[in-house]
Amino acid sequence: MPHEVIMPALGMAQDSGVIVSWLKNPGDPVKTGDALMEVETDKATMEVEAAHDGYLADVRAGAGDSVPVGQIVAIIAETAEGAGQAPSGNGAERAAPDETPAQAGAEAVPEGHEVIMPALGMAQDSGIVVAWHKEAGEAVAEGDALLEVETDKATMEVEADRAGYLAAILAEAGDDVPVGQVIAVISAEAPGAPIRRAMAAAPQGGATAPGPEPAARAEPTPQTEPAPGPDPAAAALPTPRPAAAPKPAGRVLASPKARRLAAEEGLDLADLVAAGHQPPFHVADLETLRALPKPAAAQAAAGAGPVGVGEVGVVSAEVDATGFDAFRAWLQEEGTAPSSPRLLAAFAAGALRAARTDEAPLTVAAGTLGTTTAWDDPDRAPVSADLPESEARPRLVLRDLTGTALTGIKPAAAPVPVVTITRRGDTLALHLAHEATLPDEAALTLLSGLADRLQEPLRHLL
Repeated sequence: MPHEVIMPALGMAQDSGVIVSWLKNPGDPVKTGDALMEVETDKATMEVEAAHDGYLADVRAGAGDSVPVGQIVAIIAETAEGAGQAPSGNGAERAAPDETPAQAGAEAVPEGHEVIMPALGMAQDSGIVVAWHKEAGEAVAEGDALLEVETDKATMEVEADRAGYLAAILAEAGDDVPVGQVIAVISAEAPGAPIRRAMAAAPQGGATAPGPEPAARAEPTPQTEPAPGPDPAAAALPTPRPAAAPKPAGRVLASPKARRLAAEEGLDLADLVAAGHQPPFHVADLETLRALPKPAAAQAAAGAGPVGVGEVGVVSAEVDATGFDAFRAWLQEEGTAPSSPRLLAAFAAGALRAARTDEAPLTVAAGTLGTTTAWDDPDRAPVSADLPESEARPRLVLRDLTGTALTGIKPAAAPVPVVTITRRGDTLALHLAHEATLPDEAALTLLSGLADRLQEPLRHLL
């Protein structure tokens, strides 16, 4: 089936993007990860990658066109047939974006700045509202966390990009909202009647599916004779417990992240169905799954030793980004600047090596949203060296979110330590999520060493 290429939202304040140039021609074959086009926002110019294999077709916007977030700019077709169409005009003029809940009920929604569901990657066409951190009508400051959004890769906080009042909430927890759709309105003045409602249309899969209709209540049969009293012999017998619902035999509907985390923790999503909960399931449902009573066999196994993953510990740090920015600018002037993930992987490997007592090879993976590359011992080669990618399991993973509007992430259990790096102005924030397999002392040494390297890179070059 063909796949839509949309204009992504790389920040809550972005409502459109300008196509700088297409890096593929209509009809060209593309592979997943190939750069399709360059897009300019109010913050940066960046490449947009293909999320599927196929052929570039039906290009609907050309260089210089300003395209609303969430609007289709091209199609990736399965075959080359009919894939050579070029744009014939401004894409923003040819196709208007879908009507949003705010537009559909404009008479009921207060005026103000519209908050949209952001796209955090080209493969994402919707996001699930996990929870709101602000109530309708509540005052918000710029940078306040408004809500948590779950994608197929992570659960992240979305911040307010301006101060005001949360005048309207247009999607509730569990709603699966298309990218670019309005989910809230921030007004300059306190609203007289703040609005809070779910999506106007049925969600695509985020809301909990309704359970089965209750069986019709049987009408009592008139009795002409008094009912016999209880049998003393039957009363002495123990009351049998109701049998547990059988586990479903087929695939249980769940988000990719919920499925991945459940597998890492050794949890069975079918247990939720057997307990009476209705799919599809999301990350928030894992708390309910963890609280379910364990079967006797699982309890016996638990008594013999630990099962699944351990508790997640979090260590955080903040550093001045001036030194790191100056170092990267110097590398660019010299023409030897590596990619940001490659540079961060080198610093992280050095910090992790100092936190360990052995000299075993270190594989470190680093990347931005949706793209991760692993290298072996990236700290033992010049930062400008083009290292081959590694197939080994990484000992540490870095997620560079400095190019997005995100400032935090709710850590989840993972088989290896994960460092998330976000940015606000000239400050870099580092968050290390680790399990019991990484001792607290080693975690502190690791994050402290990485913070030192980012703040004063020249001191740590070999």
